[in-house]
Amino acid sequence: MEIYQLVQKICGGYHPGVDEVEKLLCAEGQDLDYIFKAADEINRFYNGNTVHIRGIIEFSNYCRASCAYCGLNAGNKELKRYRMEPDEIIEVAKKAYDAGYKTIVLQSGEDLWYSKEKISYIIREIKAIGGLAITLSVGERAYEDYRQWKEDGADRFLLKHETINPRLYKSLHPHSTLANRILCLKRLKTLGYQTGSGFMIGLPGQTTRDIAKDILFLNRLEVDMAGIGPFIPHQGTALRDAPAGSNEMTLKALAVTRLIVKTAHLPATTALRTLGGQGAESAFHVGANVIMLKLEPYKYRRLYEIYPKDFGEEQSIREERREMEEYLKSMGKEVARDKGDSLRLLERL
Repeated sequence: MEIYQLVQKICGGYHPGVDEVEKLLCAEGQDLDYIFKAADEINRFYNGNTVHIRGIIEFSNYCRASCAYCGLNAGNKELKRYRMEPDEIIEVAKKAYDAGYKTIVLQSGEDLWYSKEKISYIIREIKAIGGLAITLSVGERAYEDYRQWKEDGADRFLLKHETINPRLYKSLHPHSTLANRILCLKRLKTLGYQTGSGFMIGLPGQTTRDIAKDILFLNRLEVDMAGIGPFIPHQGTALRDAPAGSNEMTLKALAVTRLIVKTAHLPATTALRTLGGQGAESAFHVGANVIMLKLEPYKYRRLYEIYPKDFGEEQSIREERREMEEYLKSMGKEVARDKGDSLRLLERL
């Protein structure tokens, strides 16, 4: 089947198999241009011309996990660790609300110092600020923790599966299993969270077929959001000498995901922006409709280093948001003014 015909069928609701998804990911030239164009059209159909700016508070870089690609891994003894106090997190959320943010993402390493009760307190206090949506991204926790936080007011949960290849997952995550990661994702869905997952591009040993299976997993899970970004090596990890993932393949995976998982919110990830070039800007023309900006104080930002990245001059939360709004408008995009709830959720209401 020709690429044009396959894309048309998928746009019409056809569910492709792994061979067909892999074929799309291998497209080049005019075929690839057509995939990108179709992904952009689907994004505009469901999300209009808007981009959601989310604010992310990375509140702790302590982590019990030993992920082979992550600079926060428990074995990295060179990293200076930090934890934000609950009231400090809440104060940052207030500043973000005043600056116009509608969604706060609370992200950390897997740090059990933040007990169920501490996170419950943070959620309740942020909810009391105003109409803020809360996304949690704190890793694998007990079902009762997830249940309590949903009851306290958390709206969304982001838990990337990273790779659906069991062999590859095991080599990268000696502390956990793919089965448990999937179980956590299913529990989050059952509890009613708007659930996000995602994966990396360019992991050592990853194949194009693996990426195709990752995309189909997102579709089976019926994710509300998905983060897809390139692998970037960090000196404090076992993969320090591995090559970085490809921007082009990341854009391909983003576009094909938009074709198949039509309504999911898809960010132009920080990793894509870190590798430079036109990758981040291009993402908004092949299906991306979300961007995240850091909110925590600069003294912490430099320590939350999953992968190496540069930081500009220190600015206020309000100034950084204003600059991003101007950047998006310069590309012809509009800035969303709503909370950006899942389209799947809105369809159910």
